[in-house]
Amino acid sequence: MRRIYEPLAYDTPANCWWRDTTPPADQPQLDGDHRTEAVVIGGGFTGLNAALALARSDVKVTVIDAEQPGWGASGRNGGFCCLGGSKLGGGLMARRFDQDQRSQWHKTERAAVDHVDALLSENGIDADRHSNGETLLAHTPRAMRDMLASTDEAKATYGVTPEIIPAEQLRQRGLGGAFHGGVTLPIGFALNPAKYHAGLAHTAQGQGARLFGQTPAQSITRTGRTWRVTTPSGVITADTVILATNGYSSEDVPDWLRARYVPVQSSIIVTRPITEGEQARQGWTSLQMCYDSRILLHYFRLMPDGRFLFGMRGGLRATPRAEAALSHKIRADFHALFPAWRDVEVTHDWSGLLCLMRRLTPFAGPVPDHPGLFAAMGYHGNGVAMGSYLGARLADAVLGRSPRGPVPAFIAAPPKRFPFGASRRALLAPAYTAAALLDR
Repeated sequence: MRRIYEPLAYDTPANCWWRDTTPPADQPQLDGDHRTEAVVIGGGFTGLNAALALARSDVKVTVIDAEQPGWGASGRNGGFCCLGGSKLGGGLMARRFDQDQRSQWHKTERAAVDHVDALLSENGIDADRHSNGETLLAHTPRAMRDMLASTDEAKATYGVTPEIIPAEQLRQRGLGGAFHGGVTLPIGFALNPAKYHAGLAHTAQGQGARLFGQTPAQSITRTGRTWRVTTPSGVITADTVILATNGYSSEDVPDWLRARYVPVQSSIIVTRPITEGEQARQGWTSLQMCYDSRILLHYFRLMPDGRFLFGMRGGLRATPRAEAALSHKIRADFHALFPAWRDVEVTHDWSGLLCLMRRLTPFAGPVPDHPGLFAAMGYHGNGVAMGSYLGARLADAVLGRSPRGPVPAFIAAPPKRFPFGASRRALLAPAYTAAALLDR
């Protein structure tokens, strides 16, 4: 495999809270040659949702992962099941595509949240759900004015009434911090992503899907009417191949993927359980999932056991020195926003890779000029809901049936390549510098 980050970005996270709560299942390594109808490369939310939908349609499906299913972003994210998946604003989306596709996209966002909700409920998956929707907190007075100006549009777009929280009411609502007000959109919920993933894997296996770990795809080649996926311990022959590797993709598995995505680092810390007295001193007692109005946003929430999760964007390199600097910065930002918790111990600290696309919209569909090859990727940091949903919708495409839920046409448009090839990460530095200036 040929990846564009330093090797440290692809190491197993040594200190990830989710792995403490739910250790990854030890799926066996593929041993020998194997024949299947569909092979899914990548055992995260997208891959498992695709596998589950195929298995429920009596397709013989095999899932392989270079490490263990759930090892990548699905086991490292912040656990926000919410709206999102694109970085295009609504107006730009309508101009680039059309108003109908924009409307379909917003229906897709809502359907993605509902999809995960149904998976949890119908399959009895206990994933520590909490939070009534998500709350956007203004980091400046100007940001609050902009948020207030957009509430009517949010109501028209999603069919719900946003709740406005003035700055003076934040503390009494249990959201005390260095913010200038907030707006709650009552769609979505928080969860433990490792527990969701474990339940999803168990459900897929119960439907007949086969899961293998420590089985990286080394090459994908078309041979007649079938595909051959070569791994270190055997060859899988399949009619259909699904790529579900997102930010952990390789430039050459297959070559078509080269430069069509940019992995981006996101970092998270988790504290020890914060006592009720400490929560009261900060004025933060809510279990609401929140993020702030910065472009380089912070996302955070109090979890049911009293621990506090705090995440941020902004890493550019995965070297020991860069990781140490990022670890220092995330703590500094946490202390600046929640000064009463300056002495609260941080017990867990890790990073993961999300995935950006050049059009700033996800892709899910057939790969051009590669019959039987499909891919889904590029959720822009909102993969819990959107990655799950588009995995299931990709299965619809594999089965040749109409999507069982809203999906705008642009989702299936093949993604364009970024400039600079393997050096395209260089595009992030000026973008981050501009964002930091705008966030002031």
